[in-house]
Amino acid sequence: MSLDGLLLAAGAGTRMGRPKALVVGDDGVPWLHSTVATLQSGGCRRLTVVLGASAEEAAVLLAAAPMPHEDVHVVVAHEWAEGMGASLRTGLAAADPHADAVLVTLVDLPDVTSEVLRRVAASATGPAALARATYDGRPGHPVLIGRDHWEGVRQSATGDRGARDYLADHGAIEVECGDLASGRDVDTPTRTSGA
Repeated sequence: MSLDGLLLAAGAGTRMGRPKALVVGDDGVPWLHSTVATLQSGGCRRLTVVLGASAEEAAVLLAAAPMPHEDVHVVVAHEWAEGMGASLRTGLAAADPHADAVLVTLVDLPDVTSEVLRRVAASATGPAALARATYDGRPGHPVLIGRDHWEGVRQSATGDRGARDYLADHGAIEVECGDLASGRDVDTPTRTSGA
């Protein structure tokens, strides 16, 4: 099973006051760095990072990460202002066509650990796999999308809904992860510091 990672980090972070790709956590580590590290330790072999707002600044920040970069590829969602759908379409278009599946996560989920990613990834059975993490029954990320679904997701991903409708319509497996994390995105700067 060949599993790649897809990190969506393109939004402007209006409520945060800056793009979330530029946010530095309370631990002093940029979210971009920590999420890439989480994907790598979660079993993803190749990573695609989708940037948008302040893409050049975010790319510089990512390049400064203290980790191997040979398997981290950056792409820019030029239509990022449309919402998560544009980022997802861009990321899937850039994914390695030889991967069996991608594990999609967001940059603003600081408590989602590699253990969560591994649990969702364990549900993967091949290119037809489709699964998502849930937190006390609430759908969230990461989302596992097998290669057989990439084109369908790309065609249906619009606005800020991403793959939500596609996952529901195609019977995505729900993988409960509420015992490992809250899975909640952070939208305000009350718990974080700036870059």
